[in-house]
Amino acid sequence: MTDFDSLSRFGFGPWHREHADTADRDGWEIARVLNVNRTNWTVHTAHGEMRAELSGRLSWIQETSADRPAAGDFVWVQIFDDGDWALIDGVLPRKGVLKRKTAGVDVDVQIIAANVDVAFIVQACDRDFNPARLDRYLITVRDGDISPVLVLSKADLATPEDRARMRAALATRVLDLEPVFVSATTGEGLEDIESLLAPGQTVCLLGSSGVGKTTLLNALLGEERFTTKAVREDDHRGRHTTTRRHLAMLPGGALLIDTPGMRELGLLASGDGFEQSFQDIENLASQCHFKDCQHESETGCAVLAAIEQGALDPDRLQSWKKLGREAARNEMSLAEKRWRDKAQGKLYKRIMQSKRDRR
Repeated sequence: MTDFDSLSRFGFGPWHREHADTADRDGWEIARVLNVNRTNWTVHTAHGEMRAELSGRLSWIQETSADRPAAGDFVWVQIFDDGDWALIDGVLPRKGVLKRKTAGVDVDVQIIAANVDVAFIVQACDRDFNPARLDRYLITVRDGDISPVLVLSKADLATPEDRARMRAALATRVLDLEPVFVSATTGEGLEDIESLLAPGQTVCLLGSSGVGKTTLLNALLGEERFTTKAVREDDHRGRHTTTRRHLAMLPGGALLIDTPGMRELGLLASGDGFEQSFQDIENLASQCHFKDCQHESETGCAVLAAIEQGALDPDRLQSWKKLGREAARNEMSLAEKRWRDKAQGKLYKRIMQSKRDRR
């Protein structure tokens, strides 16, 4: 029997309870996935934390890797051996999903984290600050119906002139997001971050390696619970301190998912994230003389007119075009892959049924 009071502390709210199909679930209870290991999961239940494995049924019915439990998921479990381990037999509907294209050539969906309320997009003030990369994160976050917060870490390394330059760069690209400057060294901005956290709320840290995500997590925890490493001196690129996604409860009751640094964030924007992140260009494009305007050299192009008037950064237009093409290409490749996988699955089932019929 699920202890909903215990689960509410771990982010299980009214939406999740409404969408939890309890039919034929006698003897099972709901748990939350704290981290994903190579061959098993760690889950939180009313009986505490424990190792969990997939049931044979769930392994059989899952069609893609996105169907497997991810950090932050709520899952159906059955507990064995007096709480030593659990069996996962189902993933509850997800709310607030962060996903990306798997790294490399192949196009598939990778779930970064599930049931996320707020995403802290972390960029460092030294050499990591990159508004173009921020566009990618904002599309991914908003596509999952998650509220974004821009965190500029290592603020103690930024002069007033550096901060003014970064604010000016953001003003032409991120129209509705005020950055929070944070320094785990001096404590600057930590109170601002903590004011954004609420008990039972799930927050995810996103950013490249070496931007200080784990350092920020330790500062919010009030202890050095997770290991950190220095960035390389030659290129200031980070080393992968966090090697897996894990969920931790902060002293104030909020839940925070730390993620490994992502050198590649392929877009799979099938929702409203793209339009929301480029709302200024979308609005201008709707005013163009031609409905199929490509914003290259057409007469009556409102987008090009805004650039000529200095109201729109030309780099932002190029980012809009580039990321739009990438998202569309990946979505098309993913649709083709799903069709092939479905056809192969049907063929495999027919073969297995034929073998059973011959017995």
